[in-house]
Amino acid sequence: MIRYIRRAAALLLVLLVALLLNAARIQVFEADSLDSNPANRRLTIARYGQARGNILVGGRTVTGSKNTGEQLAYERTYLDGPLYAPVTGYASQTYGTTLIENAEDSVLSGTDPMLAPFPLWNEITRSQQPGGNVVTTVKDSMQRAAYEGLGGRRGAVAAVEPSTGKILALVSTPSYDPGLLSGTGSSVTDAWARLNASKSRPMLNRAIRQTYPPGSTFKIVTAAAALDADVVTDPDADTGTPSPYVLPGTSTTLPNEAQGCEQASLAEAIRISCNTVMADLGVRVGLDGMVDAVRKFGFNDTGLKIPSGVAKSNFDTEMTRDQLALSSIGQFDTTATPLQMAMVASAVANGGDLKHPYLVDRTTTHSGASVHRNGPHTYHQAMNPRTAMQLRRMMVDVVENGTGSNAAIDGVTVGGKTGTAQHGIDNSGRPYAWFISWAQSPRSGQPAVAVAVVVEDAAANRADISGGGSAAPIARSVMAAALQD
Repeated sequence: MIRYIRRAAALLLVLLVALLLNAARIQVFEADSLDSNPANRRLTIARYGQARGNILVGGRTVTGSKNTGEQLAYERTYLDGPLYAPVTGYASQTYGTTLIENAEDSVLSGTDPMLAPFPLWNEITRSQQPGGNVVTTVKDSMQRAAYEGLGGRRGAVAAVEPSTGKILALVSTPSYDPGLLSGTGSSVTDAWARLNASKSRPMLNRAIRQTYPPGSTFKIVTAAAALDADVVTDPDADTGTPSPYVLPGTSTTLPNEAQGCEQASLAEAIRISCNTVMADLGVRVGLDGMVDAVRKFGFNDTGLKIPSGVAKSNFDTEMTRDQLALSSIGQFDTTATPLQMAMVASAVANGGDLKHPYLVDRTTTHSGASVHRNGPHTYHQAMNPRTAMQLRRMMVDVVENGTGSNAAIDGVTVGGKTGTAQHGIDNSGRPYAWFISWAQSPRSGQPAVAVAVVVEDAAANRADISGGGSAAPIARSVMAAALQD
C-alpha cells in the first residue's frame, strides 16, 4: 500500500512541476503574444479604464476624456474638434487612432516606459501610468485665421516658423468632429459611414496627406536650381527664352498667360509668372540637376514624419525633355502637399537652411514634467544662401509689384508667389489656387512665418489671378496673426 501511495505522490509531484513549468512558460515566454492577441479583451478594458492624456495648443487642452460608466470606461472628447482635427486626429474605441493620437499613443495612453518613475517599472509591475500630455507647436490664433479664411471650401493651409521648423498652423477643410468617432455603437458606425461617403472627404488631411500639382509656386524651386547651377548668374539679365516656346522634341507650344515674357529675366519671370522662361530654365538645368535640387526641398521623401507621416511630394526622376519642361513649372507629374510648399517658402525665408518641420514641442507626464522635447535641426541646405537672398528679393517684388498684392501687410516685409495649377483630363478641372509666402516684421531680424495655401474649388479666369485672389488673402490673415503673437 505504501508503495502505491509513493507512486501516486511522485506522479502528483511530476504533474505539479509540469503545471508550474507551463505557468512559467505562459507568464514569462508567451506573455507578450497573449497580451497582443486580439481575443484578449483585458488589454482593451485596461486601455480605456483610465483617462487619456491631453493634447495642448498654446497651453490649453483641446482634448479631454469622459467616464461613460461602460466596460470601456473612458471615451475621448474634443474641444473645437473640426478646427483641430488635422492636428489631433481621432482616438476611437471602434476605429483606432490617427495623426497625433496615433503617433503619440503610448504617451497619451500611459504605456510609454518613459512615463514610469523607475526604469523597467512598467515591465516588472505590468502596469501603466496615468496618461501623459502632448504639447503642440500650433498657435491658436493662426489656426483659427486659416480655418476661417478657408471658410469651409475644400483646401488646406500649412504655416511653419522658418528658423525652427515649428508647425504653427495645420488646417484642412471641410473638416469633421473627431468626437463623433470616439465611442462604440451604432451612432459611431453611422458617423463613420457618413463621413467616408461624403464627396467632400472631410477626414482627408489635405495639409499633409493630399498632394496637388503646385503650378507656378513651384517656379521658386526651379529658380533656386537655376541660380545654384549658374544657369542664371544675373537674375535681372535677359534669359534669351523665346515666346512662343516650343516644348523640346515636340511641336507643342507652351503658352504664357502673362504679357511680356519673351526673353524676360528670371526676376521678371517670377514677378509676372512666365511659363516659358521657367520651363526653359528647368530644361537647361537638366534632369539630374532638377532632381537633386527638388530633393533638397523635401520632394520624393517617403519617410517625412512630423511625427505623423506626410505623403510624398513627387518630382519624376525619369522624364523626356518636354516632360521636364512641364514639370519645372509645377505641372505634368509634379505634385506637392501644402506642407511641402510651406517648406519651400521657409527655405527661402531662412537663407536656404531648411529646418525639419515638427508638430510636437514636447511630451510630459500627467503632472507636467517633461518626458521628451523636440528642437530645431536642419533637414537640408536647400540652396546657397546667396540664392536664397536673391529669391527673397524676387518674392517681395511679387507682392509689391506683381500678382501677389493681396498678401501685402502695411509696414511688414512680405514675399510671395501665386500659382494656379491645372488638372483633370485635358486640364478640364477647375484650377487649384495656390499661394506661398513668408513675412518678416521690421522689428525682427528674421521672418516670423512661412505659409502655403491651396484652395481646390477656386474660380480662375487666368493663371495666378486665382492664387492671388483666392489664396493670398488667406495667407495674409495667417501671417498677420503670426506677427501679432
